[in-house]
Amino acid sequence: MDSLTQIALGAAVGVAVMRRRTALWKAATWGAIAGTLPDLDVFIDHGDPVLNMVLHRAETHALFWLTLFSLPLAALVARLHGEWGQWRRWWLALWLVLVTHPLLDALTVYGTQIALPFSSHPVAIGSVFILDPLVTLPWLVGTAWTLTRRDGRRLRANDIGVLLGCAYLAWGLIAQQQVRGQALASLQAQGVPAGRLLVTPAGFSVLLWRVVAIDGGQYLEGYRSLLDAEGPMRFERFERGAALDAELAANAAAARIRAFSHGFYKLHEADTLVRITDLRMGAEPNYSFSFAIARRGSAAQPLPVPLASGRAPDLRQSLPWFWQRLQGRPLPPPR
Repeated sequence: MDSLTQIALGAAVGVAVMRRRTALWKAATWGAIAGTLPDLDVFIDHGDPVLNMVLHRAETHALFWLTLFSLPLAALVARLHGEWGQWRRWWLALWLVLVTHPLLDALTVYGTQIALPFSSHPVAIGSVFILDPLVTLPWLVGTAWTLTRRDGRRLRANDIGVLLGCAYLAWGLIAQQQVRGQALASLQAQGVPAGRLLVTPAGFSVLLWRVVAIDGGQYLEGYRSLLDAEGPMRFERFERGAALDAELAANAAAARIRAFSHGFYKLHEADTLVRITDLRMGAEPNYSFSFAIARRGSAAQPLPVPLASGRAPDLRQSLPWFWQRLQGRPLPPPR
């Protein structure tokens, strides 16, 4: 998730756990700080844009390592504020702040390696968009209300904010399964054997969903709003570059993207360069993570260092379409 959401979640969890055992501003401040610590790995340059992508949300997002780190961090905070008698409570609060960060990230589609060092599998549930104000606002407003009020019930606002934000996340999981069922039924009716299916929010809420289905050497993309009328989903079909896949069987960068994207990728040639694109983040033809990994002559020759070539959508076209499509209007996406 975005940094503001993680700050808001960390502050809300810190206040919810510490309550009146310390000053509320201390709990909120340390919660916000601890809530951002796992994302400091963005400042690590692995010397390769593909490695920078697949190694983000790795060790610093692992539940095991964060649990170990929470112990000295809690001791430092308790000692700093002269509250050693509250050390265990500080440890519980900061541990929860640290581990809820990657657990929230795991609900996005990016990929979070929460099980390191035991497994490097990138967990990517994809039930919430990476930037969703309906997640952030309950935590942010609830904590702010608690910190600015002086009455005896001010902690209730923080508690309500935590519950509302978590309820929204739960609703996203339920909505995702509902859309998945509708997508599978539509694909089956169209004779498409979707062995691999991606269902994730199209942006900023869990009202509009993007569906990607892998069908051999092709993939299908469609959209479903929770406000859509009853009826089958419409899909567009695109090539995945199956012929290039064989040429890049030994390419290390391609192998990393294949694994990290859980198979949701495409290959294509442009200007003599072979590019691999993660189909999970973005929409046809604009994707956040695309990399030139080889030069095409008689055969694909790996580049010494992959080149990032992601492209942002034209917001003048995409935002009006997004708003209308979210309301259930069956408009084709801008291309």
